[in-house]
Amino acid sequence: MSKPFRERNPVVIGAISLAVIATMILMAFRADSLPIIGGGEIYHANFSEAGGLKANDEVRIAGVRVGKVKELELDGDHVKVTFQLQEDAGFGPESKAEIKVKTLLGAMYLELVPAGSGQMKGGTTIPITRTASPYDVVEAFEGLAERTGDIDVEQLKTSLNTLTELTADTPEEFRSALTSVSALSENLAARDDQINTLLKNLRKVSGVLGARDDDIIALMKDANVLFTALVTRRDAIHNLLTASSTMSKELTALVRDSKADLDPALKHLDTVVQVLLKNQDNLDESLRLMAPFYRYFASTLGNGPWFDTTITNLPPLPSLGGN
Repeated sequence: MSKPFRERNPVVIGAISLAVIATMILMAFRADSLPIIGGGEIYHANFSEAGGLKANDEVRIAGVRVGKVKELELDGDHVKVTFQLQEDAGFGPESKAEIKVKTLLGAMYLELVPAGSGQMKGGTTIPITRTASPYDVVEAFEGLAERTGDIDVEQLKTSLNTLTELTADTPEEFRSALTSVSALSENLAARDDQINTLLKNLRKVSGVLGARDDDIIALMKDANVLFTALVTRRDAIHNLLTASSTMSKELTALVRDSKADLDPALKHLDTVVQVLLKNQDNLDESLRLMAPFYRYFASTLGNGPWFDTTITNLPPLPSLGGN
């Protein structure tokens, strides 16, 4: 049988309640700092390479989310990125834009680097000279071509021969390390299909979360309203918990002090109830026989401040006058 609530330890109950309230208040303060994606100004930025950026990716300033990417389109020899910011996002007219890596799985985001005084006007396009991509294919191939042309083939051949001679007497530990690395590479290659499946599933999860972005934001807004109300009423909640704890202590003390007196009374009450149950038939018969008497008595006394009745089998009263 579970222990009655009034006999539970009020200190434990109060501590648990205060811990829950403190957690909710902390979440309320955290909810106040969450960024809210809503209406705002539209801006554009030109990039030489999209770098994996896509629509609905985050836009950040100093690591804080201030908007999201609306769309990407090819504009001549560069990519034009359209993004929307919150109304309170401030950055100067000479600001820069960079595409950065958000996660190791390839998620990206657009970073704005504020520069200049004042505020950039809505609809402004950040030129390609003030943007940077995480991976520029054109620059990579141009650099590869230049460095390939500068390679000294004879010197490279000599270096490879020297490396071969040096590794001929390589210690057994180093060879074991190379063998282990080779085995690891083979295992990864053998599980290529599983890794691809994992990445596809992660992409689906990211897509679902991105599609539910508005629902998540609406949930955060509602939670923010709830936690704000809780913070506003935390004094009243604290007083209520304090009063409840005090009342619990008083009731516990009252029950503890009265327990010795209540036990005999309850035992006698049980005895009285048992006697009444044994004589229940007699009580029912007495009530049945008293019903006609009560009806007659009520009729007698219902005529006014006097009552009419007849007494039979009595002798006549003697005459007081001597006649």
